[in-house]
Amino acid sequence: MKQVIAMHGWSGDGMAWAPWERHFSHRGWLWQSGERGYGHRRSCDPRWAEPTTGDPIPATATQRRVVIAHSLGAHLLKAAVLCQATDLVLLASFGRFVPQGPEGRALRTGLRGMQKAIGGPGEATMLRTFLKRAAQPADIGGLPAGPVQLGLSQQGRITLKEDLARLIETCDLPAGLPKMARVLVVDGAEDAIVAPAASREQLQALTRHLEHAPDHWQLSGVGHALLVPDLLVRVHHWLDQIGRET
Repeated sequence: MKQVIAMHGWSGDGMAWAPWERHFSHRGWLWQSGERGYGHRRSCDPRWAEPTTGDPIPATATQRRVVIAHSLGAHLLKAAVLCQATDLVLLASFGRFVPQGPEGRALRTGLRGMQKAIGGPGEATMLRTFLKRAAQPADIGGLPAGPVQLGLSQQGRITLKEDLARLIETCDLPAGLPKMARVLVVDGAEDAIVAPAASREQLQALTRHLEHAPDHWQLSGVGHALLVPDLLVRVHHWLDQIGRET
């Protein structure tokens, strides 16, 4: 069985994966999108599907459990899910978000300000500024419509604030990340959200943690949102290659 669990990042939702889901589903993958419920979609903690009782499973069949997560997404999945992954694709992700030292103190102050803006008169401006930074150097209009554009729910605001606190406090790789998993890290060279120090630290931590060193793509001229039309095709090709090697 080949399956994917995908998790969006802070302020996003599962609809952002719609093109990915179509692509993978048409090629025989079972796809599930996690959902934090910031907007008006119901929150959902995905779990790996088990083969239906009575289904014949060839002795040579390979179980593929792939996590694809953007930004904070891997930290939003339960450790019990992450620990069963055979492959992970970490898109513009991080272990520790706030770097240590003076740079980190300034960033932490800015993030606290974002927390205070949620639910207040400055909320819309703050969220739009965040999305513009996530999209750059591309235009904000290239982002898929999500909770910020379509409207937050009251419970969604609470979760948004809680998840921002979680982001501030991240200090290591996501809990449950398996040592034997094959990992692809995809970064945007123009990322204005994740600090270069945080990206470097994640790669170093993954190299220490994993049995196999992670593959790393750094995409030039691309920002945090990774607005690259063929990225899903390239990721699928990477997964197919890894599948033939194992």
